[in-house]
Order: sequence, then C-alpha cells, then structure tokens
Amino acid sequence: MRRNDPTSDDKIADRNAKLDALHETLTDAVESLVSGQDWQRAMVFAAKFRRYSFGNCLLLYTQSLAAYEKGLLPEPYPRFVAGYRQWQQLGRNVVRGARSFQILAPTTARVAVADDGSVRRLATGEKPEAGEAVATRMVGVRPAHVFPAEFTDGPDLPEVPAPQLLHGEAPPGLWDGLAALIRAKDFRLDDVANAAEIGGANGVTMWGPDRILVRADMEPLARTKTLSHEVGHLVGHDPKDPDVPAHRGIAEVEAESVAAFVLAAHGVDSSDYTVPYVSTWASRAKGVDPVTAVQQTAARVRMIALQILDGLDTQMVPDGDPPGLDRTLDRKGPGRRSGPTTPSPAASAHAAVVDDGLTRRAPHPGRTASAALTDGLRR
Repeated sequence: MRRNDPTSDDKIADRNAKLDALHETLTDAVESLVSGQDWQRAMVFAAKFRRYSFGNCLLLYTQSLAAYEKGLLPEPYPRFVAGYRQWQQLGRNVVRGARSFQILAPTTARVAVADDGSVRRLATGEKPEAGEAVATRMVGVRPAHVFPAEFTDGPDLPEVPAPQLLHGEAPPGLWDGLAALIRAKDFRLDDVANAAEIGGANGVTMWGPDRILVRADMEPLARTKTLSHEVGHLVGHDPKDPDVPAHRGIAEVEAESVAAFVLAAHGVDSSDYTVPYVSTWASRAKGVDPVTAVQQTAARVRMIALQILDGLDTQMVPDGDPPGLDRTLDRKGPGRRSGPTTPSPAASAHAAVVDDGLTRRAPHPGRTASAALTDGLRR
C-alpha cells in the first residue's frame, strides 16, 4: 500500500504552526512577568543560560518550570541543555520517551553585498557579480529542539569550577575587573564617605566629569553590586547614544537588571535586588505595547551585561552549554550566540518579536530623537 508522504506545502504548514505556537508561548511568558520578582527570576535564568537569547531563555524557563512541576526535573533550572546530536558528541544519549524543549534557531542564507550596501539573496550555486561580496545573513527562524542534561544518560559530565562564595562575600576579582572597564572608558572611580555626599544614593555615574562614585561605608558585596549597576549605566546609557532610554525609570530598571545578571553569572544570589512591578515601567515606553517593551528592554539588558562579562577575566558559572561541547563540530547548534550574522528585512517580522540573540544591539522603546541624559544616574 502506498504511503502518503507529506508534501512540501504540508511541511511548511507544519513548521509555521510550530512557529506560531512558539511565538504564542513566548508572548504568554513575557506577559507572565508581572512582579519585580518574576523579572529577577527571568534575569537569573538568562544569566545561567547566557549563550541563548532572552527569548529562548524565556522559552526554556517556561518549559523547565512545567517539567519541574510534573516531577521531570529536580529543580526549575536544568543543569545544561544541548541538542540530540550534541549530547551524542559528549557520549550521552537522550533517554527513551524524553520530550525535547523547543526554542527558536536562525535560518541563514548566502547573500551578495554590493559596494553600496544593498543585499540580494544568492541562488544555490550562484556566484556574486563584480563588486559584490558573499556573506551569510539570517533570513528567518525555525523551531529547534534541545534536551536538559537530566533527560540524558551516559558518562558523567566533567565538573565545572564555579565560584564558591560565603554569605556577603564579593566574587574574587569582580571589583577589580569592573574598575578596569571603567578606566578603559577614561572614567575615574572614586569612593565617597557615605550616601549623603551623593544625594542619598549608593553610587552615581556622571558624564562630563566622567566619574563614578560609590559609597565606601558598605560591605564588599554591596559595593560590588553597586559598581555593577553603575557600569551598566556606563556601558548602556551614554547620553550620546541614540538608543538610550528616554525614561529614567527604565534606565534604572536596565542598570539594576544588568547588575543582577552580572552577579548571577558569578554565582551571587540576587534575590534581594529591587525592581518595580513590570507593568509600572513597561507601560511608560512610548510607541510600543508593554509586551514588546519588556522584550526590547530584556534584549538590551542582555546585550549590556554580555558586553561587561566579555571584558572580565573572572570565574563564572557555566553559560548553559554542557562542559566539553565543541560547537565547531556542529555549526548548526540551535540557539547559540553567533557572530556577525544579522537579520535581513525578510526576517524583520519575526526578529522584531523574538530576540534572536544574533545581534548585540536592540533599539530601546520610547526613545525620542531629542531625549538625552544630562545628569548623573544614581542607584
């Protein structure tokens, strides 16, 4: 009896249905970020899985929590996630009957880039014309599947060194690393005796004088948290940057979230961070709905935090990949942080909704051309 194989149209329809379902899941996950605590938990998860875009982190977090509630995971946070073949590369196999977690991965294509910057897609085997250079660009997204380490068996994974901190202790080298980043931007870092000297704040970043001031009368961890916050301002909120948030409250949410991200990447409990209810700041973004505002703000937080972390030579917790995974053996590993790949106009509809993690910059909601920060930003 002849088997009815799915047609190409059927496959496309199936993929589009899966994409629609993933987008709906992602939107629901963003809408569920109601309280400041919800937002902080999402930031901590993103720090522990910082190889993945924030959108994919939310998808992973939602599915991990559901698996935890069903007793399939011992904790809401998987140890690591990887694709089926990536686990095989490490000598481990997905256990029979395990269901994958779905995320969004980029689809790319060869394009020809002309001297004037115009881009056209190349057909299979087509060569560029004179004056054109060949590049690879993102042209869309597709569903991809990963499995938590807990859904696999095989040889034990190598133990990854992680910071072991006593209560109230700052991560070794983090203060010095942040201070070096400040000096690299030609800013000065100085102490002040107490909060009264800087208007009741713990720290302040000032453009013009190009100085960052931090209270000296705090414990080392509190000072390091404050410095992380101020470096978040320094990296992400230059008044000359057209993408700086127009609303100061959103800038403070970003800086505090960056600090939580950076500290979580160093194994520090950030549950005591204070971020307002999401609705109180997301609704202030002009020109976009709150869901888009949350996604764009989260993408900026991740971009700023990764820029800071990339400049540090400190011991951090793993980034979501299992130890020993060699991604050069699998260039199509889903959801990985990529280099210069950029979305094409054809992908803009999806890219505007889903943080694809391929671009290291995201426009900020509510930014007007004339808006600028002219005073210091305080924590």
